Amino acid sequence: METVSLLQYDLSSLRILGSVGEPINPEAWEWYYEHIGRKRCVIVDTWWQTETGSHMISTIPSYPTKPGKAGKPFFTIEAAVVDKNGNELPPNTVGYLVIKNPWPSMLRTCWGNPERYKKYWTDIDHVYNTEDLATIDEDGYVMILGRADDVINVAGHRIGTMEVESAIVEHPDVVEAAVIGKPDPIKGQKIKAFVVLRIGVQPSEELKKEIQETVKKILSPIAIPEEIEFVEKLPKTRSGKIMRRVLRAKELGLEIGDLSTLED
Repeated sequence: METVSLLQYDLSSLRILGSVGEPINPEAWEWYYEHIGRKRCVIVDTWWQTETGSHMISTIPSYPTKPGKAGKPFFTIEAAVVDKNGNELPPNTVGYLVIKNPWPSMLRTCWGNPERYKKYWTDIDHVYNTEDLATIDEDGYVMILGRADDVINVAGHRIGTMEVESAIVEHPDVVEAAVIGKPDPIKGQKIKAFVVLRIGVQPSEELKKEIQETVKKILSPIAIPEEIEFVEKLPKTRSGKIMRRVLRAKELGLEIGDLSTLED
């Protein structure tokens, strides 16, 4: 939505804004805070899963807010970021988000697939492995970086999809982006980006180069998407999560699988 169109609406009754579904990148957070919240509304971000049964990490309205960060573990929830062996990592280090203790709303199994649920608790000893990548800063705020299987391995470098997507949307002409990994005979995988542009912006080869340069400056040359495809919209679930597996399946000619949660 263009910023100018928001000015015709009276948003003065808003007090608290929410964010669910995909991790919200810092640029989107700032836009939301400025243009919807008019710099006076608290943004309550949340992280949870169907399996957890309730919010596990959240920005409580009384907490200081941090753009792009989901917040702190909810009351009684013990969360940590660890390596594959379960060792807790230093602040601001990417690792696996785990929950260290049981909680009241947790599921006790997965319907028809008990082995899958057991795997959550056995992948990393004595903790619930959310299979999400995250960081925790010095103040205990968690930033969700996406699913662990949404990591692209480019020439031995593990790159999170959200890291690249967040860098792409820093370009002023970009609204949304999703990236996937494609097989590459030399580097193992290469990055392809699907990009939604702002209304009125026309796709061009020059714009592709600008987006690649933006990613290079924010991340590194390793993270540059070799392929960029401009699209009108991205496939999402009804809760707003980008279905990268749909993009990956279509791109690689694979079975798309279950689409029951697809929004459109």
